[in-house]
Amino acid sequence: MLIRKLFKFENAHIVRNCSSERCRSSIHGHSYRVEVLLEANALDHGQMVYDFGLMKGTIRDVVDAFDHAVCFWDKDDAEYIRLCKQFSTRWIAMPVSPSAEQFARMFFVIIDALLQQTVMANGEADVTLHSIIAHETDTGYAQAFRADAVNERMGIIRLEDVVFSEQCQAEWKDPDMYKKLLAGGRFSNPAVPRQVEI
Repeated sequence: MLIRKLFKFENAHIVRNCSSERCRSSIHGHSYRVEVLLEANALDHGQMVYDFGLMKGTIRDVVDAFDHAVCFWDKDDAEYIRLCKQFSTRWIAMPVSPSAEQFARMFFVIIDALLQQTVMANGEADVTLHSIIAHETDTGYAQAFRADAVNERMGIIRLEDVVFSEQCQAEWKDPDMYKKLLAGGRFSNPAVPRQVEI
């Protein structure tokens, strides 16, 4: 069974080397919608694949870090990167270009790691990340699956190469969340007392 959680954020970027002149040469923004699709072959004690409320924690924090932020490819012009950092407290350096396709892949890599490092506590079974859909506009989106996330021909995305500004990190519920993720730390879902026994 698949479930889907939708997140929204506003973000600015330049997509270097693309065919559209405006997109490759001018900072511009989009109202992004990111869909996180999870799948499982069983349901938890609440008869859910994964409680939607659980996705309002670290997963939402990661996606929300992109809201009102400027994203840039870490291989872009050094002066452009310096100015992005100087004039925006909210910025994210990416090891790939900030296209819809790469947003979908990058969110897959980060959210997949979060799920794999989460201790399930309410009977969740074999919950996995199915795909990420990144809507850049009302008419265009990219969908990334596991094979896409690790496809070297599309560019390597390692957790340690995604850098969040201090301001982005400070606004997380746990400002050390990403450091914990990088260190292989564990995240724990809450233990829930059962009200109905099956």
